[in-house]
Amino acid sequence: MNDVIYWLWLSTSPRIGPRAITSLLKYYGSPKEMYFAPVGEITRLLPRNIEGAEELEKRDLDEAKRIFEKCDNTGIDVVTMNEDIYPERLRNIHLPPAVIYVKGKLPDIDAEPAIAVIGTRKATPYGIKMGMRMGYEIAKCGATVISGLMMGIDSAAAEGALLADGKVIGVLGLPHELDKSRFSQDVVMRGALVSEYAPGTKPYGSFFRARNRITSGLSLGVAVIEAPLKSGTRLFVNEAADQGKEIFAVPGNADQPNCEGTNLLIKEGAKPVTNGWEVVSEFAALYPGKVRKVEFEMPSGVIPKAESAPRKAPRAEKSTKKVVDKAPNAAYIDLQKQLESLSPSQLKIIGAMDEASIHVDTIIERSGLAPAKVLAELTLLQIKGYVRQETGKRFTLNIKMK
Repeated sequence: MNDVIYWLWLSTSPRIGPRAITSLLKYYGSPKEMYFAPVGEITRLLPRNIEGAEELEKRDLDEAKRIFEKCDNTGIDVVTMNEDIYPERLRNIHLPPAVIYVKGKLPDIDAEPAIAVIGTRKATPYGIKMGMRMGYEIAKCGATVISGLMMGIDSAAAEGALLADGKVIGVLGLPHELDKSRFSQDVVMRGALVSEYAPGTKPYGSFFRARNRITSGLSLGVAVIEAPLKSGTRLFVNEAADQGKEIFAVPGNADQPNCEGTNLLIKEGAKPVTNGWEVVSEFAALYPGKVRKVEFEMPSGVIPKAESAPRKAPRAEKSTKKVVDKAPNAAYIDLQKQLESLSPSQLKIIGAMDEASIHVDTIIERSGLAPAKVLAELTLLQIKGYVRQETGKRFTLNIKMK
């Protein structure tokens, strides 16, 4: 029988948490050895968790087999902590997950720098701007961005990294089938989506805090963009500090509640940073040739610039001249000017979308572009307002082509 089944049996057994799993693995060495242990031995090893021990003593593999089949049918890789692909950084944290469920391709995270970019869900426009910029710049400098993909700073950082064609690892606080994150599909194409929860697991609020140890565990450092004094961000930073991670923080206005937490972190010793290279450069000596300082600029139109006050239009003079020809269609002229600012790849994608609610696979086929490129450009086109996403990986143009 596949050894993965035994790992699933142990990791998904009711009433058995990471602490008990770690203790049992230390004693037995592997779930398979535990499964064939003498009857009653597991109960003796877990005197404070009789109910959990009794579940394991049943030696019932049916649920583990169901989970394995479900993962196989939905493109989820089951990665156990005894496999080489399992990140060493994660294996070395306190109470590592025995199994992680992965969509996409997990990078060789131990061989490259990875930075978790975090902050409040209720971000200000400044926070969103800095989150996107930090994610973009960290990726451009050659590091992987780790994100919880929650609304606010997390999503902004992931979006910025995707726009930079960088690697992103999204860490979920629930099973894959319950994930509704905006950029999940893009992350799967550009990196990996990771969860420690098996398909069918009932979600609990505590899962999101438990996720912090994985997000931090995969990273070398944590960049905090914006956070009030009392927030989940502070709990994340505490977890990261306990793991020995480097802490960075973006300074904010002293009179803004959303910046009080980040400013306090700086007072307590976090390194103040204002761009991605200031974060990545801390690890340049550890990864020679993999990171570099580059000149970059966020794509135009991604982060809107502040508009100046509207100018008062001059009063039109009444004309007695008869109009013979119709004036040019102003909206069409504006559209032409806007299209001129798009890249050749974006124009190919727009040209391929000649019908409403078109599936992404059709766009990929018609445009002739790589799937990852199409997903990245569609994300940018959504931000610019040219395209909207619908259910079932379908997209529709917001403009009418002539």
